Amino acid sequence: MSDLRVGVILPAAGRSTRFGLGDKVSMDVGGRPMLLRAVEVFARRPEVSAIVVAAPPDTIDAFRDRWGAQLGFHGARIVPGGTVERWETVRNALAAIPDDCTHVAVHDAARPATSEELVARVFDAARVHDAVIPGDPVTQTLKCVSEESVDAEEADAVADLILGEISDSTKIRGRRVVGTVPRERLVAVQTPQVFRADLLRRAYAQGDLAGATDDAMLVERLGAEVIVVDGDPRNIKVTTPADLELVRAILRR
Repeated sequence: MSDLRVGVILPAAGRSTRFGLGDKVSMDVGGRPMLLRAVEVFARRPEVSAIVVAAPPDTIDAFRDRWGAQLGFHGARIVPGGTVERWETVRNALAAIPDDCTHVAVHDAARPATSEELVARVFDAARVHDAVIPGDPVTQTLKCVSEESVDAEEADAVADLILGEISDSTKIRGRRVVGTVPRERLVAVQTPQVFRADLLRRAYAQGDLAGATDDAMLVERLGAEVIVVDGDPRNIKVTTPADLELVRAILRR
């Protein structure tokens, strides 16, 4: 087993447009702001030697005013993230990871319920594998649907015949099912994702990074092996207000 010296990246530069309740990472979860909870689980790990938080570049001064002292207490450094896609933010932060780090962990700043057990499991696997990600088995039935919505007039034709003309407020739009996706061997991928540092740097040195939704995807493009370990269903990424309420309920327990 190799020794780990881990640099942690927390992308926090997103605009949280789907959240809609203001600054998502400032939201209280279990008596602590979401961002601090995400940082603290790594600050307690002896393997972690650097923490980099990537902030919105257009408001980075305000971000530093808000978080600088608290993140500095945990030894975290703030750098500007990207402006459009997540990979831009991670690439910027990766440049700030010290060269003596053997591994890099990338973790969503909006996952405040990540357990120490999960972090330990991923770190332990990273001692023997170059790329490790946590994944939770998919248990729900998955449907592939059409890109276009069902036309409202077509959908309402029968109802119009029976009920007469109906208002726009009662019309229901939908998309057609085009197939059912087998869920065997499918996992919902989580973070932290941990990679050998030189491997992740090679992944981010590739010419075309567009469309990458996680870091493992870029490593896969190199043809490198990525190992999935057990995730945790409580390790929820807060994307909507409903997610926030669920995480708060988990942390209350």
